[in-house]
Amino acid sequence: MTEATAIATAARVGRRAGVAGIVVAVVAAAIVLAVSVGAVPVPLATVWGIALDSVAPGLVTPHWTKAQANIVWEIRFPRVLLAGLVGAGLGLVGGALQAVTRNKLADPHLLGISSGGAFGAIAALMHTGLFLGLLTVPLMAFGGALAATLMVLGVARFAGATSADRLILAGVAVSFVIMAGANILIFLGDPRATHTVVFWMLGGLGLAQWPHLLWPLAILIPCAVWLVAQSGALNAISLGDETAASLGLAVPRFRLQVFVVAALVTGVMVAFSGLIGFVGLMMPHLVRLVVGGDSARVLPASAIAGGVFLIGADAVARVAMAPEDLPIGIVTGLCGGLFFIWLMARKR
Repeated sequence: MTEATAIATAARVGRRAGVAGIVVAVVAAAIVLAVSVGAVPVPLATVWGIALDSVAPGLVTPHWTKAQANIVWEIRFPRVLLAGLVGAGLGLVGGALQAVTRNKLADPHLLGISSGGAFGAIAALMHTGLFLGLLTVPLMAFGGALAATLMVLGVARFAGATSADRLILAGVAVSFVIMAGANILIFLGDPRATHTVVFWMLGGLGLAQWPHLLWPLAILIPCAVWLVAQSGALNAISLGDETAASLGLAVPRFRLQVFVVAALVTGVMVAFSGLIGFVGLMMPHLVRLVVGGDSARVLPASAIAGGVFLIGADAVARVAMAPEDLPIGIVTGLCGGLFFIWLMARKR
């Protein structure tokens, strides 16, 4: 290795380390700021102190009340971390779906995957009961999301929807059908549980607890690693099926694999957060303006941006109508609508 090559390599490693440091700082700042706001504001120094004391007892001299400690550590921290995991999962899936379908409007919501997850979760919450314990809702949500994915692919094949645009139309059609079925489940269910389920369908993180973080984290990490490892294949397929096939990629099988992984991630996220739309649509668009179109950069950047965005959206949902919690799906829906308007104006 020549001296010039060594210097270039060191500079590249230094840039990557600097970027990683900035990302960690931004995520940490977003988490702490989100934890500090709410119906009962908590100073930032107190948030840091409670977090350090909870992780390493005795490291910090307590100067806060027990009520503040409970609010910060038992209520807000799990909620904010769940928002980050859900946002990261949806952003990651959106980036992967947009690449594999070659459609920049693809996301779990528009393709009906979120609706399928909601159907499975509603069936578990209102009809079957938790017959598998805490795993019941995530597993049924994944089953619903996977079934919705297969339905979209089946409808697209039946209708001859070979283009990416018509695949989105097939997803929208399937989404309407599934949500009609979900509404029937709500109508036939226990009226006393209807209010909770409707609020959950609008998106909500208010029931987050520390044990709830295990399942989204356990699913997100391996799926994210697999998707990022497939960045080369995603780049190839985004150039066209013929190009990808000429490079030795089994396009139908690979596309199905990506859809199954997307269904798994979306189903688990929907099970713990409800229906939250447009995160997977917006984040890949925004990060491409910064990192370019390479999936190796788009996917992790979309996950980080999605996590930070949903953390901020949850903070807005908590303070907009304090002390009441505004469903987070309303906040993301408003942002998504404005984003569509901006996108159309930019394309024009």
